[in-house]
Amino acid sequence: MSAASSSPTPTPTSYAKTPTRSVSVRGVDFVYRELGPGDGVPLILLNHLSAVLDNWDPRVVDGLATHRRVITYDNRGVGASGGSTPDTIEAMARDTVLFVRALGYEQVDLLGLSMGGFIAQVVAAQEPQLVRKVILAGTGPAGGPGIDKVTRLTIKDILRAVVTRKDPKQYLFFPDTAVGRRAAHAFLDRLKERTDDRDKAISVSSFRAQLKAIHRWGLQAPADLSRIHQPVLVANGESDRMIPSENTLDLAARLPRGELEPLYPDAGHGGIFQYHDRFVARALEFLAA
Repeated sequence: MSAASSSPTPTPTSYAKTPTRSVSVRGVDFVYRELGPGDGVPLILLNHLSAVLDNWDPRVVDGLATHRRVITYDNRGVGASGGSTPDTIEAMARDTVLFVRALGYEQVDLLGLSMGGFIAQVVAAQEPQLVRKVILAGTGPAGGPGIDKVTRLTIKDILRAVVTRKDPKQYLFFPDTAVGRRAAHAFLDRLKERTDDRDKAISVSSFRAQLKAIHRWGLQAPADLSRIHQPVLVANGESDRMIPSENTLDLAARLPRGELEPLYPDAGHGGIFQYHDRFVARALEFLAA
């Protein structure tokens, strides 16, 4: 891995070839990858349950990086990052802020997917000067309907995947339709494009801590979304099994400056991957406005 400098230089290559770097966050190394233009407000990508650097769709990252500096990272204890994974969303959000500040940035945009969307909401509410704009995908507010069922659904589909010898994301991220199955296969193939310097898989202990954090988020009192004053773009598939799509509609309706990307048809939790061209175009338009 390459070490970070106080002002890291983005790599002008595809995500599949972008080197993995590390930065010390209060004595703990966090790994990340950075690509795209070297100027402008960077876009920080916050990942989903069990995901590491290699779980971001390269079509999404490369598409965004044509016009934006894009940074993906492993939060504390995840993948090749050091430390132990916290079991609350609030602690994950604090670590995200520390990571951003360790890179030397005073203002960023956030793209949070699923659990990453929970983290993005907390960071945006608690650090209004740090966050300029937010994109929330496949996610929901604290206390949102169905979020407390994520653990049960995830374990069920992992076992189903073991029996059928498939990747759990085929069941969790895409609908069981002809369109959904084709999209799942294409997405899983894209995740294999990087062959060198791949990230470590998430550990069992980190996975358990994330599940506990998500369950707690789902059981919290309904979130006060009026605290988030930044412009927020909200996107999802119309048939999200993990974070029911009604949460997406709720976010768009209750966020003071929320904008809804029309729900992607015949798509689920991985809607931004299934409709990557459409999502990237809309995201870049939103961030540039």
